[in-house]
Amino acid sequence: MTATLGALGWLALVVMFGAVVPVVPTGAAVSGAAALAAHQDLPTVALVVLAGALGAYVGDLATYLLLDWGGERIARRLHLLRGPQRFERLSARVREGRVSMLLVSRLIPGGRLPVLLAAAVAGLSSRRFAIANAPASLAWSAFYAAIGVLGRAVFPEPWQSVVAAVLLVVLVSQGLSWLGRRRSAPAHPPVTP
Repeated sequence: MTATLGALGWLALVVMFGAVVPVVPTGAAVSGAAALAAHQDLPTVALVVLAGALGAYVGDLATYLLLDWGGERIARRLHLLRGPQRFERLSARVREGRVSMLLVSRLIPGGRLPVLLAAAVAGLSSRRFAIANAPASLAWSAFYAAIGVLGRAVFPEPWQSVVAAVLLVVLVSQGLSWLGRRRSAPAHPPVTP
């Protein structure tokens, strides 16, 4: 049990670090841990979900507080406040305080930081963010853990489940990224007279 708790602590730290430094594949970490837990002791998957959610929540909160402190300067430096209506629409959606916006931002590769920045620039209070981010972090962790459990259901060996879960996460992430790029591209090229 001590080894399990230690592994869950490491998972929470990896996810927390990945929430602050977005190059760490946090979804793959949760999926792989869930696949491994499902092979050993199925109820442990719930602890994996909680560890992943805790890491995501604390990391998101730290990132949000940092962006809240310097978000407008960052947005100005990146020229996000001068014109693009997309950033303004994003800020308006975040101001409405939708949990779904935070959840979707976690699921779309590269979507979390712009949403957190928009929330900070829009003036969303840290208290409101903290409340809205809790269910979003839990749902995100449960989603990726479900991918890991699916890997366990298909493959008999733990290593196969972990590899399948990580590959499935990569495919889902790339698919969502592709859909996002496709939706933002113009339907038809502009016609020149």
